[in-house]
Amino acid sequence: MKKMIKNTGTIYKIAAIFFVGLVAASCKKTESATPRLELANLTDTIPESGGTVALKFTTNAAWKVDTTGIGWLHLSQISGNSGAATINLTATGNSSGVSRSVLLNLNSTNGQSRRITVLQDANIYPSYNTSAPAPDAAGMSSTATQLTSNITMGYNIYNTMEAPNGETGWGNPVITQQLIDLIKQSGMNAVRIPIQYDNSHLINRATAQIDPAWLDRVKQVVQYCFNDNMYVMVNIHYDDGWLDCTATGAKQDTINAKQKAFWEQIATTLRDFDEHLTFASANEPNATDVPTTRTLMRYHQTFINAVRSTGGKNSYRSLIIQAPSTSLDLANQYLKPGNEYKVAQLPTDKAANKMIIEFHYYTPPNFCILSADASWGKEAYFWGANFHTTNPLFLDRNSTYNEERYVDSIFKTAKANFISKGIPMIMGEYGTSYHADKLTGYPADSLLSVNSQMHFYSYVTKQAKANGVLPFIWGSDAFNRQNNTVENQRTLDSLKKGAGL
Repeated sequence: MKKMIKNTGTIYKIAAIFFVGLVAASCKKTESATPRLELANLTDTIPESGGTVALKFTTNAAWKVDTTGIGWLHLSQISGNSGAATINLTATGNSSGVSRSVLLNLNSTNGQSRRITVLQDANIYPSYNTSAPAPDAAGMSSTATQLTSNITMGYNIYNTMEAPNGETGWGNPVITQQLIDLIKQSGMNAVRIPIQYDNSHLINRATAQIDPAWLDRVKQVVQYCFNDNMYVMVNIHYDDGWLDCTATGAKQDTINAKQKAFWEQIATTLRDFDEHLTFASANEPNATDVPTTRTLMRYHQTFINAVRSTGGKNSYRSLIIQAPSTSLDLANQYLKPGNEYKVAQLPTDKAANKMIIEFHYYTPPNFCILSADASWGKEAYFWGANFHTTNPLFLDRNSTYNEERYVDSIFKTAKANFISKGIPMIMGEYGTSYHADKLTGYPADSLLSVNSQMHFYSYVTKQAKANGVLPFIWGSDAFNRQNNTVENQRTLDSLKKGAGL
């Protein structure tokens, strides 16, 4: 009996091994028979001055590229067998004056096919990316999320380096080390520097060359911030709105070429600063719908490519792109991860986890922007559920929408749609107008208006921080720029309270 049981077990064991082997072989056969054609991406870009990019893919069957109408593009091979493959895509410089593209149809005999778009911008301006050094990771190890988590609060040095005809063009003094010291002493540890180039600081418009003296001045101001261990954001600001997202055709190509030329020069000048310095592609781009948002993403992609191409620390620098019209609502609508191919695809970046999205917050505009009645609405003097006047003379000056409940909900979307998915967000501008001067002779209402302004500062700042958004105040009276002192301690205290400083 024992012998019989032993033999039976052996038979079962052999049968089980045989069965498992059959299943494994069957699975292996099924897996190998599954049609495969795998590509890293469906878009490649060749430099406008000419060059070669490698299209890499893997397939488990023979393949061929349909070369109909490829024109200016040369392929190193157009067919092959199963396995890993590389096609070198080559083009000469694009001197046509307009961008060009080719659609490649890659077909495998296993029934799989892919369409790859190859792009080449127009070679309009000379390249300013000369002698780019090898990538330098020293001092650049933080991800964008890690970097932004170190920022307590930021201050805009507004109406200065973006003013026409130099820093003093709008009445502010030049930026000094003393101003940066004051900001640092306040508890803030970040500065946003709006800067214009196209309006007053080109020495050759035909070649989009920025005055080296202006670039040196920008570098000097950045150094002021580094002297105080501050984080600093440098952007391309207003410039008469040259970064037009409604442009099409040759005009759009020229704008895109200028974006590249400017950022090659800016990035090269500031290349040696460590990760405390970030670059921001634009300011408030006029993108409002799907077509203009896609154009904006093209400009942002050019910005990223230009910065990365300059090498050194720029190979790893955190970069900031603006939402359409720098609107959080439009970011949620058009840029939310997961919707890229349905709406507008975010730019790609060979440096992983280094992208930040910027939005601005002037909501409601009647309270935040207006200092007089406008055709589209009345100036609001009061904001906040507990800060409305009961004076019959001014009931129509209470904010009627976008108060605390809206702030709560909109900042939660920033966290849910972007920050929790590894894309940090910066509120690059926010602030309010001063309305109490309209209430002379009504001291109670005048004080209430000021109180509501302070409440806005603290509440919006607090909700931004609570949801991981980094706030940069614009246009407040916290500091006196003429003598580099605190001008309004109450404003500063309200902002610091909201930021938890």
